[in-house]
Amino acid sequence: MAMFARSSLLRQSLATRSPLLQRNVGVSQMVAFHASARKQILPPLPQEIKGTPDYPRIVNDPAPIPESHPSEGSYHWSFERLVCLGLVPLTLAPFAAGSLNPVMDAVLCSLIVAHSHIGFQAAIIDYFRPQRVPKFSSFLHWLLRGFTLTTAVGLYEFETNDVGLTEGLRRIWKA
Repeated sequence: MAMFARSSLLRQSLATRSPLLQRNVGVSQMVAFHASARKQILPPLPQEIKGTPDYPRIVNDPAPIPESHPSEGSYHWSFERLVCLGLVPLTLAPFAAGSLNPVMDAVLCSLIVAHSHIGFQAAIIDYFRPQRVPKFSSFLHWLLRGFTLTTAVGLYEFETNDVGLTEGLRRIWKA
């Protein structure tokens, strides 16, 4: 019955007889909802195909393959995974074993700084492309380097002149 009531043939046959179905009842609400213009925050970049005078490129040419570099691609991905995997036991070991080893604290601090730097760098690379916003992207990379250096120096000072990271966290936890 429901399928029959929704049939377009039924609506067309009733539309000639019923004055309610002849008017577009819900159209004014729909038009008012969609009346605003769509505004893009950043307009699309110009689409251009770059080539050389000897070999002009056409649309169907394959994308050029970039040169491989050890700090990019699979080596970089492997390093990120090793840092992440190294953080798991280093985070749990000082609290489970109760050891206050300054070397373990130093390794933990350096991996935390490296992990944070890699994560924020990936976010900057993904969301602020140098092709779209070159000056702002460069500014963010330098800002990240400054914050990373400041964090590393702060953790070094905390390790050498105070109780250390794991003991500081233990004292905060028991406070």
